[in-house]
Amino acid sequence: MAVLKYCASFVFIILGYLSLSGQGLETYYLVVFSFVFIPSVELILPESKSSNLVKHPFLFDLILYTLVPLYIGLFVYFLMTITSDVSLISLVGKLSAMGLLCGIFGINMAHELGHRKSKLDRFLAQMLLMTSQYTHFFIEHNRGHHKRVGTPQDPATARKGESLYAFWFRVIIRSYQSAWNLENERLIRLGQTPWSLKNDMIVYALLQLILLTTIGLVFGGYVVVMYSTACLIGILLLETINYIEHYGLTRKKITKVSYERVQDVHSWNSDHLLGRTLLFELTRHSHHHANSLLKYPHLESRKEASQLPTGYPGMMILSMVPWAWFKVMDKRLPVD
Repeated sequence: MAVLKYCASFVFIILGYLSLSGQGLETYYLVVFSFVFIPSVELILPESKSSNLVKHPFLFDLILYTLVPLYIGLFVYFLMTITSDVSLISLVGKLSAMGLLCGIFGINMAHELGHRKSKLDRFLAQMLLMTSQYTHFFIEHNRGHHKRVGTPQDPATARKGESLYAFWFRVIIRSYQSAWNLENERLIRLGQTPWSLKNDMIVYALLQLILLTTIGLVFGGYVVVMYSTACLIGILLLETINYIEHYGLTRKKITKVSYERVQDVHSWNSDHLLGRTLLFELTRHSHHHANSLLKYPHLESRKEASQLPTGYPGMMILSMVPWAWFKVMDKRLPVD
């Protein structure tokens, strides 16, 4: 049963296809499911703090390995069908659907695979991130965010009183700069020049440029613009989740250069069942920071974690209204 509940994530593939292949209001199936149905249900259903009894771990991996080619298929299908004769209402729906797919699979599923030691999993993670034009996330998240979370040095930790829109602007720029710095520092420590193909950031930039050029040559400049727009939507969705996961939660400085260790209270969690299963337990974020190598079915609810009032989709909607967000969340922040 534990394996079967995570198969619910295939609904994103089904609704994604229906949205990309439909016309008019049909193109909003995935958007409505994600931001109307899920938040509404999570307001009604109680939280579920249950843990999984993992007897056949490969079956949980098989779900991800099956989703990868299905997502890539939808990615190619989007490029083939997003023509200039699509009506405005259909265009917005299709771009929103593809943006959601980029965020859910091209980045979130890549996040799950990117923390693993397997070369195959890490390759798949980088390939998925490339489809969202956000490959530097692989470096910044793993080597930057997990080390610096809850400190001013972490671009992905939102400050108390910082609006989502200000956070978007700051995190997108600073996380990219941070990834370059991390990779340059790695090569300098090895006694190598940062300006070579041994620099993963240079390789990522070239691969993303090759992908964009290939799309332009095969499908035309219009499709490149539409694809880039969908990628931007996916990136903003990811960074909205980052905003939610650590808003206002800071680690105390214990020396001039060091901070207290990362604890459960430094991440916002949600045990709402739909979000948990559909997003591969991303919402159990404290346990993920306690042990980033744990695969998603092993993540558990943590008693000391800071708890969100509802699931991630509902909180994403709330975060788009800054005054409402501050009113709900600031009073939940730990007292210094």
